[in-house]
This record gives sequence, C-alpha cells and structure tokens, in this order.
Amino acid sequence: MDDYVLVNGKKLRKGYTTGSCAAAASKAAVMMLVSGAVPQSVCIRLPSGELLELAVGDAALRDGEAVCSVVKDGGDDPDVTTGLKIFATARLMGESGINIKAGEGIGRVTLPGLKAEVGGPAINPVPMHMIVNAVREAAGEGRGAEIVLSVPGGEEIAKSTYNPRLGIVGGISILGTTGIVVPVSEDAWREALAAELNVLSARGIKNPVYAFGNYGQHFGVDKLGLREDNIIKIGNFVGFMLDRAIECKAHSVLIIGHMGKLVKVSAGIFNTHSRTADARMEILAGYAALEGASCGVVSQIYGCGTTEAAMAIIASEGLNGVFRRVVSNASERCMQYTFNKIRVGTVLFDGCGTLLEMDSNARDMLDKLGRGYE
Repeated sequence: MDDYVLVNGKKLRKGYTTGSCAAAASKAAVMMLVSGAVPQSVCIRLPSGELLELAVGDAALRDGEAVCSVVKDGGDDPDVTTGLKIFATARLMGESGINIKAGEGIGRVTLPGLKAEVGGPAINPVPMHMIVNAVREAAGEGRGAEIVLSVPGGEEIAKSTYNPRLGIVGGISILGTTGIVVPVSEDAWREALAAELNVLSARGIKNPVYAFGNYGQHFGVDKLGLREDNIIKIGNFVGFMLDRAIECKAHSVLIIGHMGKLVKVSAGIFNTHSRTADARMEILAGYAALEGASCGVVSQIYGCGTTEAAMAIIASEGLNGVFRRVVSNASERCMQYTFNKIRVGTVLFDGCGTLLEMDSNARDMLDKLGRGYE
C-alpha cells in the first residue's frame, strides 16, 4: 500500500495486518463460490470505516470449495510475518451462520488471559469481526459459510514472535486492531507486553519480574535463579507496565536493569527512551554530590558520555552509596507512581553481568522465592 508515516524524520511505508489479509482472502473465496468469477483484488472495510483494496492470489475452485490467498505485507515495519501467504478455504452452508476455523500455521490458544478463548484459534476479536463481516458481505442474505484459515510456514515463523511466551502453539496469530501496520509502532509493542502480563496473571503469577531487555532477562535467570517465563522484557515502557500491573492486581513487581535505564527511573522518568528523557549524567552527578564527592569528581561524572564510564569513576572513588540511591529511589518512585498499590523492588547490574546493588524490597522478594543472589 502507498501510505506513509514519518518516524524520526524518516518516511516509512505502512502495511496491513494478518487480520486484513485473512478478511480479504475469506471474502475473495466466498465471492468465487457465489459468482464463479476469480477476483484479482477485493476491498475490505477497516474498523475505521475506510476501505482497503488487497490483491488476491492462488485462486482455485474444487469440490464445492474455493481457495484464495493474500500475501502479508507489513510495509517498512520489521515484521517477521511479512511475505507469508494467508489462505482461506471457503464452503457455503445453507444456514446463515459464519464459522471460522484455524488450519495449518494458525496458532491455538493454550493459556487463559488472552483475548481469544483457550482451545480456540489465535484470532483476536477485531480481526475476527473483520473476517465475519467480509464473509457476510460476500455471501449475501440467507447464506452461511465455513472458512478455514491457514498459513504455510506459520508454525516455524511463530517461533520468532511473542506466541511461545503467550502459550500460543502451532502457528502465528491473526492480529490487528486497525487493520493497518504502522512501522515501528509502539502501540503494537505495548499491546503485546500487556498480553504477556495478562497471561502471567491468569496463571496466578501476582509477582511479575520486569527487565528492560535481553541482558536483564539473562541476569535474572542466570544470576538470580528466576524462571525465564516469569520475566517480561518491557523495553522503555516502565509506567505503562506499572499501570498494567495495577489492572492485573499484582502484589509486587521486581525490576531488573542496568544503570542506563534504572538511573532514569530513580528520578521519576517512566519512559526510558532517550528521545523522551535522558539526564543520566545529571542524576548520577547529583547522587555523587550527595554522597560527598568532590567538585572535581562530580564534574568528571557529569562529563561522561556513557553510564559505564560514570560507574567506573563512582566505583574507583568508593561512592557505592550512589548505587544504593539508584535502586532505592527507583523502587520508591515506582511505588509512588502506583499510589503504593504495588510493592516494587529493584536490582542493578553492570555491563559485565555483575550484581551491583539491590534494595531491601528486592532482597525480600528473592528470599521469598528462595532464589540465590550472592
């Protein structure tokens, strides 16, 4: 599709979701059964009310069934499902109901907490609504249809998505809240994180662990003995995920991170992306001053280009109280953010994977889990 969005000054092409592809393929297959003609493209209506035209391929009629496919195109978004063919096999039924089934390469939900039912296909409500409406429009009054969706290669591709962590097995999910893929969409990322937390909550996990990325997750598993599937990689979305923890009625949250992220949280910055806020050196210099560092040392820290360089100065000057301030302030700020509805503990590690400091809340949480951290 020829629609674009500006991201950090760069023009990026939008794409369309697996839900849009499934709706278009389903509509095309039913149109073939009704008219006998092979459509080259079909128009579907997006949740916004806009129309989206998508090309149709692999059309075939056989034994009262019609098959069509639509190729997933995520635009300039780094989407692993781009290039997959979403197939729909349609059969008309005498009654007016619409029955949507999952075939090869479509995931199946095995854990509660998601928007789709346990045991059913991993098709979210919005795309399901789009598919049903598209089929109903093509079938006309008084006709029902059965649609079997399939994605060759979907099971293998799904291994590179969030699905394994969400308990979705056997293939990809049919997703999309708008029908359109916006490149580098934070909304899509946040939605996936919220779903992951919902699954943990449905499993009875009320003490989730948040890490900013892979390093934090590995530290939690390798050094703290935590279960990998209880750790959510939250990226920059600290505030958002604290809000979601409140919604899930979590009792506590353990945050594991390195200095570059945690020092921001310790000063009340709840989106840690550099374009949102930085001030890392200002915060560290301030903490060093509070710990009694000389003006010269404070200036050195303030002038550092990386937190690793600043940490080296802090360590060489014996200013370990800075690390204690980072973890205790981070926990306190997060608890204030949640209006003290959730207890928060913080663990700080360095670039070599060495534990630098944890606050008393974190120590207590790990003690209750029976995990080692020495």
